Amino acid sequence: MCGIVGIVAGSNVNQALYDALTVLQHRGQDAAGIVTCQEGRLFLRKDNGMVRDVFHTRHMMRLAGHYGIGHVRYPTAGSSSSAEAQPFYVNSPYGITLAHNGNLTNTAEIADELFRTDLRHINTDSDSEVLLNVLAHELQAQGKLSPNEDDIFSAVSAVHRRVRGAYAVVVMITGYGILGFRDPHGIRPIIYGERDGAHGKKEYMIASESVAITALGFRIIADLLPGEAVFIDVDGRLSTRQCASRIEYSPCIFEHVYFARPDSIIDGISVYKARMRMGDRLAQQIKRQWAAHDIDVVIPIPDTSRTAALQLAYTLNVKYREGFMKNRYIGRTFIMPGQSQRKKSVRQKLNPIDLEFQGKNVLLVDDSIVRGTTCREIIQMARESGAAKVYFASAAPAVKYPNVYGIDMPAKSELIAYGRTVDEVCHLIGADGLIYQDLGDLIAAAQEGNPEITRFDCSVFDGRYVTGDIDEAYLNRLQASRSDSAKNRPVLADVDEGTTVDLHNGN
Repeated sequence: MCGIVGIVAGSNVNQALYDALTVLQHRGQDAAGIVTCQEGRLFLRKDNGMVRDVFHTRHMMRLAGHYGIGHVRYPTAGSSSSAEAQPFYVNSPYGITLAHNGNLTNTAEIADELFRTDLRHINTDSDSEVLLNVLAHELQAQGKLSPNEDDIFSAVSAVHRRVRGAYAVVVMITGYGILGFRDPHGIRPIIYGERDGAHGKKEYMIASESVAITALGFRIIADLLPGEAVFIDVDGRLSTRQCASRIEYSPCIFEHVYFARPDSIIDGISVYKARMRMGDRLAQQIKRQWAAHDIDVVIPIPDTSRTAALQLAYTLNVKYREGFMKNRYIGRTFIMPGQSQRKKSVRQKLNPIDLEFQGKNVLLVDDSIVRGTTCREIIQMARESGAAKVYFASAAPAVKYPNVYGIDMPAKSELIAYGRTVDEVCHLIGADGLIYQDLGDLIAAAQEGNPEITRFDCSVFDGRYVTGDIDEAYLNRLQASRSDSAKNRPVLADVDEGTTVDLHNGN
């Protein structure tokens, strides 16, 4: 999961891109990058780290130009490396840079095809570089010295025909403008907006979430539909086109469970309202299954579960309390590469308020349970703080299947609910009781915000992959390349040049 942004304005966009990436920082904390264009010259800065650490004053001053794109990275494959920080660049044709959120499911096939038929070399293991080279080849195939919007949209159509998987993309075509497009299933979010610039000229932004648009004073125009593309030229002219022959609106429901900020609106659905409905429906399930419950207090595990927990407590007519204080300088544990790092970070990130636990039967509420590391540590912290009983509620169903569309849930063996009953998971995390959201209730909670969406990607819960191209062999290959053991391979990194040498393979 990553965050992307593209801006076309009447003045330098470096600060606006920086501000937008800061708003989207929750989508990726591993690396950040910005590229801008001024008079045909590209200015690029990218490196590992948070936005505030990657961009210093000297970097910002060099990022000149009135249009550009940016990216925050969350790693889902291999080791964290500055070589895979985005945006990626290819010089032919025109000079193209790309930032991508999602994951292609036919990367290996396309990479081989790019080498054999398109004569293009792929320098990293990133599927984003593969996607960039496919787009570059299709633009070059148009055979134009100066492409127009028809040529650009035709190239996007060709990309849709060749690649599969999840992708929300922003692209800067040097000298021409900014392009955004979305896969034919609309799995990953992307939205665009406008604001009034100097002399009445419109300025435009494309971003992963609406909160980046509204925070910078832009007005929302629309989400990109599945398969749709938007192009804003350097003079601020905007055009859109449906570029896919077949579409099926199937956005990722986990955006509403965990990833997106609650103040975002995705595909017309308020994330905040969806999470409130999750809490209400989970409370109704508790009333049915635990009619004689002895819960004294509901405590959220901050931050993403807070909205659902508050509504759950209200519906149950049980006290709601903040029992954990969060250290906001620790990253999101779910998206940290490596089990040991996640486990260590839980107690660094959260500190209990003992008075809220002592002698009470506590219901802890989290947005989901993935590997079980976080909730197991937190349940133990609650007991150490004096809780009489510790129950646990998940606002999402049990995560039983790998994710192939850009979320770091690749290995079945690392998912605590895979092949286990609710009672077995409850025992493993050390709770006195465990309850999961019903999948139908989760879908209803999101769908109520936009009834026109009749299907969501719920593959991590039900194992149904909306792209229709995932089999057991694919999942086994994914597990081998993206498990924690793969991520923990030692690498030797040249920080200045951003190159890596894989010591495991002896290269």
